[in-house]
Amino acid sequence: MFVDTAKVFISAGKGGDGAVSFRHEIYVDKGGPDGGAGGKGGDVIFVATENVNTLLDFRYKPELKSTNGQNGSKRDRHGRDGEALYVKVPMGTVVRRDGEIIADLTDNGQEVIIAKGGDGGFGNAHFKSSVRQTPRIAEKGELGDTFEAELELKLLADVGLVGFPNAGKSTFLSVVSNARPEIADYAFTTLTPNLGVADIDDGSLLIADIPGLIEGASEGKGLGDAFLRHVERTAVLLHLIDAYSNDIAAAYTTIRKELASYNVELSDRPEVIALTKIDGLDDDIIEMQMDALKTVAPNAEVFAISSTAHKGLKEVLRSLRAKVIAARLAAKEDDIDVDDSDIETISLGENQIAEGWTVEKLTQPDGTVYFLVVGDKIEKFARRTDFDNFEGINRLRDIMKKMGINHELRRKGAEGDSVIRIGDSEFTYQEQ
Repeated sequence: MFVDTAKVFISAGKGGDGAVSFRHEIYVDKGGPDGGAGGKGGDVIFVATENVNTLLDFRYKPELKSTNGQNGSKRDRHGRDGEALYVKVPMGTVVRRDGEIIADLTDNGQEVIIAKGGDGGFGNAHFKSSVRQTPRIAEKGELGDTFEAELELKLLADVGLVGFPNAGKSTFLSVVSNARPEIADYAFTTLTPNLGVADIDDGSLLIADIPGLIEGASEGKGLGDAFLRHVERTAVLLHLIDAYSNDIAAAYTTIRKELASYNVELSDRPEVIALTKIDGLDDDIIEMQMDALKTVAPNAEVFAISSTAHKGLKEVLRSLRAKVIAARLAAKEDDIDVDDSDIETISLGENQIAEGWTVEKLTQPDGTVYFLVVGDKIEKFARRTDFDNFEGINRLRDIMKKMGINHELRRKGAEGDSVIRIGDSEFTYQEQ
């Protein structure tokens, strides 16, 4: 069963908690801190593979979860890291989070970390210093990334077959390749895309048979919008048109319009046109139909073929292969970076961005005032703070002071009992 969309709940592992521990040995008086750090939570990693061509498995396994990191323990033993979860997906899989693309897996063997495991918290051994001999502070492990992801499969093929239902696409694919799509003499025989490899001369072409399109397909009629995604990544389009069509030019322009409505870039995609089912037609009728096509597609190569009689197929495949090679070369040239070494740019580094923060004074509906602190680095510290441990909270206050946040809080009117909110945590400005 071919499935090209799925939703999955992804949960990376939580980091292990750090430990609070002190050495207790017979001959060691007042042993120092020896609490170890927690292990990192396991990541969720997607791996693109050519051996999978459907998202069906995700319909039956809608949750992907890696393991948690283990907690630290005494004698400075660190917790074991959680195991990463490797998930195989078809080449051409797009992963979205809240509508935004976070991964696009197009190459065989490509690996992408979809969800990062949480960092483990430090144990109290980490906080020992000359002025802090017996720290009772340990950090909590961070939660791993958790979210619902939308998966979409866009077939990766050299050639995409497009045309009205019953235009001969499946028959063409079955004759020129190893594919065995369902074939019958009625419209909408093909309900899912099919892939086949066609050998021609000393090369081959990967061809995708897209279910037949109708007028309004780009708006969802006939499930057209669900099928059109599979032609977005093809290098060349082969437009098949039934030679028995009453208005051959209208048949061509209708499909072209739907392609452009779905994705305007498809209007510029290289194409080859083939008039199908010519067996049984007189030569003058075939020539008349081809002339009609050339009036609406003057720059396209137009062929007359019969898949069942094996007429004109080699010529079409050779033309397609030449266009695919040219398209792939052009794509590579577009990927070459422009030399902008002489252009001076000023930007913030990753560390500067992470250490940035803002403070905002807000009022809740009940009139309660609180101060919201936002920033990657300070939020990370807050997530790792054990708010049941007053030493841990005071350490967070010290970090805020060193980062200059306390000064800004005072400037905005914060006092000793003012409520500070960082992420999901709340505490007072000063120890109460």
